[in-house]
Amino acid sequence: MLVSIFSLIVFGLKPGIDFTGGTMMEIQYGQDELSHTNAEIREKLDQFAEIGQAQVQATEGNGFVLRLKEIDEQTHQDILNALGNPEEKRFETSGPVIGQELTKKTKWAVTLSLIAIVLYVAWAFRKLSRISGKGESWRYSIGALLALFHDVIILLGFFSLLGKFKGVEIDTAFITAILIVLGYSVNDTIVIYDRIRENLLTYHSHDLEKTINLSINETLIRSLNTSLTTLLALLVVYLFGGASIKNFILAMIVGIGVGTWSSIVIASPFLLLKRK
Repeated sequence: MLVSIFSLIVFGLKPGIDFTGGTMMEIQYGQDELSHTNAEIREKLDQFAEIGQAQVQATEGNGFVLRLKEIDEQTHQDILNALGNPEEKRFETSGPVIGQELTKKTKWAVTLSLIAIVLYVAWAFRKLSRISGKGESWRYSIGALLALFHDVIILLGFFSLLGKFKGVEIDTAFITAILIVLGYSVNDTIVIYDRIRENLLTYHSHDLEKTINLSINETLIRSLNTSLTTLLALLVVYLFGGASIKNFILAMIVGIGVGTWSSIVIASPFLLLKRK
């Protein structure tokens, strides 16, 4: 958590053109063609003053990702001609207004998701207030919320470091991955919380620490097996899927991993926090 927070403060996140506006081109030269370097591609782009300072990133198999200022179709075709008409695998362009609107909607999407999760958990565990005291269900909501904050901060910190040292940018797919991780993590938390509730109602035990310990042990194998099978499927997609979805899959792998951890060691033990 500390490393993630430090990275976010010092390095921040590297937004893609979805948020900043601009053009992204992904090109691919044939395997039988001469290999190109970033410097060679950038030198060919220097003749186009209107594209600004182009960012060139090499990909697998003699391919490149180009990030430029927003361009029109004529400039687009001129750039392809200047580069020797390679295969164009992707072309995306958006204006700064669209980027600002998307940033605003992203903040609303994540905020509303967290609020909805908190309200749902409080409602789902409302019966515990009759046993453990008024407002007890809200303690479960706060525990789930803390676990989600833990997951999101570590995921953001991880991609902050990737952005600094590997040039990885965040886009709309990354936001989708965050929302998926939020749902997956809270689902795992709910499974443990539900077993805690069942054991409290069944045994009428006043020893909350013992009940939570029992509930975690009873659900531990289920949580690990579910996460492991999901991670195995994601790993296959990451290794053999296209380059365009690698960062999206990587975000889910990291998020689901820390989400499983947080449900067990953060959300549940939080319930033991003594109330004054």
